[in-house]
Amino acid sequence: MNVFDKPEDQRQYEVFGLAGKGRMKTDNRQIILADRHDVTRLGLRCIVERSLLAMPSIEVREASKRTDLLQLLDSASLSVVFIDHDSFVVNENEMFALSERYPQTMWVMFSETLTDTFVRSLSKNRHFSIVMKGGPAYEIASALRCALTGERFLCHHIADILLAPPEEDAGLTATETEVLRLIAFGKSVKEIAAERNSSIHTITTHKKNIFRKLNVNTIYEATKYALRAGLVDMTEYCGAEHTT
Repeated sequence: MNVFDKPEDQRQYEVFGLAGKGRMKTDNRQIILADRHDVTRLGLRCIVERSLLAMPSIEVREASKRTDLLQLLDSASLSVVFIDHDSFVVNENEMFALSERYPQTMWVMFSETLTDTFVRSLSKNRHFSIVMKGGPAYEIASALRCALTGERFLCHHIADILLAPPEEDAGLTATETEVLRLIAFGKSVKEIAAERNSSIHTITTHKKNIFRKLNVNTIYEATKYALRAGLVDMTEYCGAEHTT
């Protein structure tokens, strides 16, 4: 049975794993939903507020831009932040800098695409939980429960990444790696050829070799590999998306 389908008095404690443990202290604590998209914040708020039935004193606030997020973090001593990595375009160094600036804040990162390198770095810091946007709602509730008790939560998808051996080198040459980067940024074969002063035939050959070595058939799959392997920085990638 889904936890949200259970009776309210039972659900209130099971959602946070507090059955028989008493109520949690909630003084000066807030939950911040940091995302640029109204629909995403609305969906998160629905899940979070249903999970907070046993703790109505915790405020749920929203931030649609970085300045709003920083102001909210400065306003309370204890915070749990759900932050959309894709929307806010935050890189590894920025996240660790924020964690150092607000040491009592717990962070729940959610994303559609996180590189293996980024995931492995974040997983070493107990202040960061990670969930995927396409994951089930109960994982978000679980991440919230853990964050409110000062613990880290890693969703099943992220746990699989951490348990798997690091991605093997596909054997791309330096030229193929650069061509793959340009493909990931949405450049056409013609545009790549012009940028590299090469013929269209040469770039087409590089593209075929890249797809063969990566064992992929589409640009989407090749781009996912480039992001996952850290060949393309997520900040650059999202910035390129926003300018196209």
